[in-house]
Amino acid sequence: QVHLVESGGGLVQAGGSLRLSCAASGIMFRLNVMGWYRQAPGKERELVASITSIGSTNYADSVKGRFTISRDNTKNTVYLQMNSLKPEDTAVYYCRALTIGAWGQGTQVTVSS
Repeated sequence: QVHLVESGGGLVQAGGSLRLSCAASGIMFRLNVMGWYRQAPGKERELVASITSIGSTNYADSVKGRFTISRDNTKNTVYLQMNSLKPEDTAVYYCRALTIGAWGQGTQVTVSS
C-alpha cells in the first residue's frame, strides 16, 4: 500500500524558513518523479517543485530562488526547503509521487505578515 507522509509544516513569520519532508513507502521511490504541490484557500492546487529520479529539478516561477527541492533515495524521502517565506506562500502543501499519481495528506504552512 502506498503511503506518502508529509511533515514540517507550521506557522512562521514572513522572511522565515521551513523544511518540509515527505516519507514514502510502498513505492519504488528511486524510480519516481516526486513533487510538491500547494493549495491556498479558494485557489487551485499548483505545482511548486518537482525532482526526477536523477535529481533534475523544476520550480514554479513564484518560488524560484527561495525554495529548494531535494531527495534522499536511501531514506525514501523528498524535502522542500522554503526560505524567505511570504504570506502568499500560505497553503496546504502536498507531496506527490508523479509517476504513479499518489498523493500525501498534506501539511499546513502559514506565513504571517
